[in-house]
Amino acid sequence: MATPEVDGQPVTREALVQGLQEDIAREYQAIIQYVIFSQKLDGARYMEIAKVLEAHAHEELDHAIAVAKQLDYFGAYPVHQPARVTVSEDNDLMLWADLDAEDVTIVEYRKRIRQAQALGEYALAEILQEIIKQEQDHQIELASALGIVPDPNGRKETSPLKKQ
Repeated sequence: MATPEVDGQPVTREALVQGLQEDIAREYQAIIQYVIFSQKLDGARYMEIAKVLEAHAHEELDHAIAVAKQLDYFGAYPVHQPARVTVSEDNDLMLWADLDAEDVTIVEYRKRIRQAQALGEYALAEILQEIIKQEQDHQIELASALGIVPDPNGRKETSPLKKQ
């Protein structure tokens, strides 16, 4: 039986587990950034989005727990290091950091869903589809706060953080 492929790469159980490990590291990153930024955003213009970011932190924790349960199902111990956390004192740069992270997360969860389906792990694919719905909501809320149009297929706007 041929090994299934996603994006031209062979899909194995090990590759799926490695991807989930990277996913949980990004969830940790999101939790940290949302906790910090929800408290550090200042100015009347940012008060509403600060409350939204606090809610995002709770949702990201739920995502991390869901991914950890799936890693346990596969017999893997979840990583304990977050992906690189980006911080800033500038309100807009904080929001861009979160939006950049959400963009990457969405792309990677889409890949993970295809990997899970290719391996017949349909329950995992469904769990990840529920997570990605919330991640896309986060993306929309962050893009709206920045005054840009969210694009689930990749933004045309360039993040000021990518220029640094």
